Amino acid sequence: MAIICMARQVAAMGDEISAEVAKLLGYKFITRKDIEARIVSLGFPKEKLHKYDEVKPGFFASLAKDRDEYLDYLQTAILEAASDGNCVLIGRGSSFVLNDLPNMISFRFVADHGTRLERLEKEFNFTEKQAQQRIDESDANRKGFHKSFFNADAEDPANYHLVINSGKMDIKSAAALIVSIVEANVTPDLEDAGRKKVGEMLLAQKLVNSLVFEHKININFLRALVIDKKIVLQGIADSSAVVEKALVLAQKAYPDYKIESAVSVVQDFKTYK
Repeated sequence: MAIICMARQVAAMGDEISAEVAKLLGYKFITRKDIEARIVSLGFPKEKLHKYDEVKPGFFASLAKDRDEYLDYLQTAILEAASDGNCVLIGRGSSFVLNDLPNMISFRFVADHGTRLERLEKEFNFTEKQAQQRIDESDANRKGFHKSFFNADAEDPANYHLVINSGKMDIKSAAALIVSIVEANVTPDLEDAGRKKVGEMLLAQKLVNSLVFEHKININFLRALVIDKKIVLQGIADSSAVVEKALVLAQKAYPDYKIESAVSVVQDFKTYK
């Protein structure tokens, strides 16, 4: 059970290489559209998707509760896919969501500027100016998306196991290299540890979703962390009563776990709706 996470620049052949990797390994390829569809099916309004889905949120969008809800649904969709194992996920910050999984291997695809321009001009019949605008917009959005939701630099090579220049390698060569890395590094022990960890992460995310969407608990930036048989709630609330209610509901939902709070109580803390 290996989890492969892919990130890419526009016109760096990321989707094509990812599809080839999934084919060679017999893994499920989780595409951008698959993640989008799951986010909507979980309950996020389709008409609001364009504000957050791998774009840099505008000022007011970044302060709205919709932003936090989108992140909850996004993480749920990614964790669900990872819990099935043997999959290739592309984009949407999947490598940052799954960074703690010992059986996750991440790659990023780049290409030189001239190659990216040429590919866009050929694929979309763009002028050079149009291709440049597409590159500038995409690069800014992806950088802003990762900074806003994960406080991470998507362009930092230290965030990935390997960065591949698709201007120097063809699709099949890049895919074969990735397969060899996965097969050499994901051991049965790492698979077992990864399976356990992703199960804990999904349990924590489902608890958060239940508290926020079902019980309407008003704790901003609510997160849950599972440590063995303990669940720790994190976030910001404007009253101790809200925190206590969350603890009671969590304990009822998961009676076999010890529930603790690391939620900060800040009077008059508000977010935009």
